[in-house]
Amino acid sequence: MKITLEHALNLLLVFLPVPIIGSALHWSPVVVFLSACIAIVPLAGLMGKATEYLADRIGSGWGALLNATFGNACELIIALAALRAGLIDVVEASITGSIIGNILLVLGGSMLVGGLRYQTQYFNRTAATTSATLLALAAISLTVPAVFQLANAHGGKIAQHSNYDLALAIAAIQLVTYVLSLIFSLKTHKQLYFSNDGEEKDAALGTAGWGVGKSSAVLLIATVAVAVLSEYLVHAVEQSADALGLSHIFIGVILVAIVGNAAEHSTAILMAHKNKMDLSINIALGSGSQIALFVAPVIVFVGYFTGHPMDLCFSEVEILSIVVSVIILSFVATDGECNWLEGVQLLAVYCILGAAFFFAAH
Repeated sequence: MKITLEHALNLLLVFLPVPIIGSALHWSPVVVFLSACIAIVPLAGLMGKATEYLADRIGSGWGALLNATFGNACELIIALAALRAGLIDVVEASITGSIIGNILLVLGGSMLVGGLRYQTQYFNRTAATTSATLLALAAISLTVPAVFQLANAHGGKIAQHSNYDLALAIAAIQLVTYVLSLIFSLKTHKQLYFSNDGEEKDAALGTAGWGVGKSSAVLLIATVAVAVLSEYLVHAVEQSADALGLSHIFIGVILVAIVGNAAEHSTAILMAHKNKMDLSINIALGSGSQIALFVAPVIVFVGYFTGHPMDLCFSEVEILSIVVSVIILSFVATDGECNWLEGVQLLAVYCILGAAFFFAAH
């Protein structure tokens, strides 16, 4: 029997009880952390598959709401767990990692894999440009609070609570923009995002033959499992970081972000391999936009109302990484075509930023 990527990922479900057992038996925090990361990968994949299937079946309106709620639920659950634990730096790092991971790692991997099979691949430049502009908005949204705080640090008369007020205002604007982007992609300009490859997409996702009932059950069970594992992962972060010689920011930007994105966005790479670059780019950039314009604002509001306010003042390296990612994206994803070298360039930038986050911790 041929082992597919889906089957290989599902084999990782054997790690599901390891963090629970390890925590009960007081195993090394590193074992608990890494096993939780590994177990979350296939669960994130199952959540992504179930969400995509249900969104396609229940219609564009409810499908958009479902995608907004569960499209990046794994990343949201992990971030909320870190927020409750007071690990604001991990929350901000995971948001940063998810954004640059989608732009550079997922899209770069897709262009590389597709480009090795096809000399040149083509996609709708209007849709790609719209997504790139939304991600540019994300960069602006993170830059403004940092400048605001910097002005305050240099003798300005800005009260600390004003930082949180600014974060709430920006979060509200981001949510409104995200809703309007859904209207654009699902109603007024849906022809730019429409695909006739529904059955092929189901096959790539591994949902061929799934029904609404099965998808709903998988989504519910996987969501609960991720929520449980996220608690173990977050509680082991600090000790694991010390034991591995890594900072919270590196773990959040690289490790946690890859865990949340790996399985779900393998679909983008599979679609690129089949010369379906429109679908591949929509998955990668659409998910990045959703993290920036939906997940981040939700975390800001939840933090404010639960006593763990987040001011959106990301570190200089995090802001730089997002701005650099958006800049290179404008060069490679807005001309309507791509090749394997552009994929290599995106991956190279990801590796450079990864090295910066690693050495910034030392």
